[in-house]
Amino acid sequence: MTDVAGFLADVGGRLAALEAEGLTKRERLIEGAQGARLRIGGREMLNLCANNYLGLANDPRLVAAAGAAMQSHGFGMASVRFICGTQDIHRSLEARIAGFLGMQDAILFAACFDANGGVFEALLTEADAVVSDSLNHASIIDGVRLCKAARYRFANNNMADLEAQLQAARQAGARFILIATDGVFSMDGTAADLAGITRLAGRYGAVTLVDDCHATGFVGPQGRGTAAAAGVRVDILTGTFGKALGGALGGYIAGPQPVIDLLRQRARPYLFSNALPPAVVGAALAAFDIVEGADDLRAKLAKNAAYWRAGLTALGFDLLPGSHPIVPVMIGDAVLAQAFAQALDRRGIMVSAFFFPVVPRGAARIRTQMSAGLSRADLDFALAAFAAAGKELGVLA
Repeated sequence: MTDVAGFLADVGGRLAALEAEGLTKRERLIEGAQGARLRIGGREMLNLCANNYLGLANDPRLVAAAGAAMQSHGFGMASVRFICGTQDIHRSLEARIAGFLGMQDAILFAACFDANGGVFEALLTEADAVVSDSLNHASIIDGVRLCKAARYRFANNNMADLEAQLQAARQAGARFILIATDGVFSMDGTAADLAGITRLAGRYGAVTLVDDCHATGFVGPQGRGTAAAAGVRVDILTGTFGKALGGALGGYIAGPQPVIDLLRQRARPYLFSNALPPAVVGAALAAFDIVEGADDLRAKLAKNAAYWRAGLTALGFDLLPGSHPIVPVMIGDAVLAQAFAQALDRRGIMVSAFFFPVVPRGAARIRTQMSAGLSRADLDFALAAFAAAGKELGVLA
């Protein structure tokens, strides 16, 4: 007989251990809309931890587009796509994604986590191999685990190690090899070496897959992503509407027609999840229209990121190098990182501390994220708060 009391005691013990190690994650209740400034517990806070890169999460144009789509197409689909869950706007959005990314077709998912979770199992068999970057997102890691292909891992952005793993996969007799990587690694804000990856893919006849969640909309010409920025082509792209493209939910895979067609038949998260609600689809269509002409927002985002990095460096903080709007402030200790986040909270700054298992032990950090919605005054206010908190906790001398 199952020992329910013992099971619950074990769960409680694991929670207590997380708390003792300073690894407990806590949610904060936002009162109102997502934005550069928001309210928590009746206090106005400056938001430095959202994926709202272009500041579109509460854009009136997207709110209006979502409302119009609900008026014309209803609230929810109450079905998966292949039964009675496909509307004309779903296919319009898939065509829009494919055209924007220069792909033959695209397929929608409830989230990019589902897209990455379903792509490998549907496309690969035990005769194939996946070669995955060591810092890939958890969704890629989980997706690879679900498929039967042989698994190889290469050190982050290390082309020599990637080549060694490709050689090993070829020598083991892999039929097809798929290289999987994030376009931008979300914890570090560094871009994948797609020039090197595509060069090696060509040499070893490998398929390339890039998760561009932290790039689509604001990296590369017209925000077309990391491959466009690097001037290369990749075979399969995955992405999300949950970040720069409005910040709601939903993901996609874009690629060659046969790939998309097979995913419609075999990708389990697609086959067994409700279709995206019309409001999200309508707003996503509007987001692509905005993003294509948003050079002004992309320029402001880049200026904000450069100013923020320069300001933190001048104060003496330890940053990971780069130019992406993800700017990690390295703290090291998980407990200290959480104390630092709390000290910033007291000064009106909303940030999140990241620690194990999200990042390696000893590499705890405050991951700050820039947005086009932030003003220069906002950044100066935040720099003053970082300086004061850093001195209070001994992070700065």
